[in-house]
Amino acid sequence: MSMQMAEQRERRISTVVNEYGNRLFRFIRGRVPSNADAEDILQEVWYQLSRVIEMDSIEQISGWLFRVARNRITDNYRKQTPALLEDEFSGGEDNRFDFREILMAESILPEEEDLKELFWEELFRALDELPENQRNAFVWNELEDETFQEMADRTGENIKTWISRKRYAVQHLRKRMEIVYKEFLN
Repeated sequence: MSMQMAEQRERRISTVVNEYGNRLFRFIRGRVPSNADAEDILQEVWYQLSRVIEMDSIEQISGWLFRVARNRITDNYRKQTPALLEDEFSGGEDNRFDFREILMAESILPEEEDLKELFWEELFRALDELPENQRNAFVWNELEDETFQEMADRTGENIKTWISRKRYAVQHLRKRMEIVYKEFLN
């Protein structure tokens, strides 16, 4: 690429950034939780634009920019890891409840084994109270380590639907298991 072509390309990119930057940022910001996320996604859009070899090959630059932004927002959403059950039981660092520590720990004392067994029983009772789709979302994700994308692919349902179902399941389990946890502390 000649020096003159490189300069023209840089000017073209600067023009596009100036022309669409604010509008694109507002579009992204309306769909992500924070300014920092919006800025990161906007930078990814500009980076992808800078990698296009022939910008003239893009018929409608605004449509292209917003499509790339939408794709990046979707990617960002998929990368976010939904709250795990142990995160939901967190009442501060000093009062943190780690259910996996109880469920997966090697029991040395018979009392610990009894405690673990009781906890599993209560967990499954609480899971049985859930609608099937919420129970599946929790079991498949937390206990069988299946990703939301794998669930969506297998069932043909939207990934957001599975995330939402798990969230409802976690909220229910949090309420139910908090009582059991408090009993364990006493």
